Amino acid sequence: MILTNENYFSTEASMEYMSVSQFKAFESCEAAALAEAKGEYKREETTSLLVGKYVDAHFEGTLDVFKAQHPDIFTKSGTLKSDYRRAEEIISRIESDPAFMEMLSGEKQVIKTGIIDGIPVKIKMDAYFPGEKIVDLKIMKDFSPIWKDGQKMPWFAAWGYDLQGAIYQKIEGNKLPFYLAAASKEPVTDIQGLHIPQEYLDERMEYFRGMLPRYAAIKRGEIEPTRCEHCDYCKSTKKFHVVDAADLYYDMED
Repeated sequence: MILTNENYFSTEASMEYMSVSQFKAFESCEAAALAEAKGEYKREETTSLLVGKYVDAHFEGTLDVFKAQHPDIFTKSGTLKSDYRRAEEIISRIESDPAFMEMLSGEKQVIKTGIIDGIPVKIKMDAYFPGEKIVDLKIMKDFSPIWKDGQKMPWFAAWGYDLQGAIYQKIEGNKLPFYLAAASKEPVTDIQGLHIPQEYLDERMEYFRGMLPRYAAIKRGEIEPTRCEHCDYCKSTKKFHVVDAADLYYDMED
């Protein structure tokens, strides 16, 4: 299957290729990720997510298409809702900084595919500078550290952007430096450029390669996916059953 902007997010592409977002979905809940890949489940698009997509679409040059696909971002009078007016302010802040704009000046939304340990993988790079670097635009709540899995982590690691860089670098094939160009959704927009060191990317690639065979086998129907029993998909497909009340105390100890 040859990927294009039109079919990149299709069910066929999702079943044939692993991607960064799909891999992270499997990390969260294997059952939900498989259902999503098959087109049997669609995650809710939160306002926070849509604000980021709004900014992404602007710099991709596809904002008119985004607006047409999301009429709910407008009020009844036809003006942008407040969250998306905030997105316009973020865009203005980014465009006011020449160094930030230089980081986004590469080839836009470049699709590449490749094979990692026998598994087809797809990527879509925000800003690609052949022979020089790969840059991804991120719109964050803020740049504060985040608690995840019982430990405090930098925002880029908590959201798996080092993993994203590792996969992009591997598929691009030339071990180009990976950068994040980030802006925050705070009342006063903060901006930050981040280079992910090669040792971080190498470590995350080893992790990716360790988990990839299992997730690929789940997509092929060879392994039953594990349910997390906490996400919206698991809640919506859960079968009624009775548990012992004592188990709730054990769950609190985990």
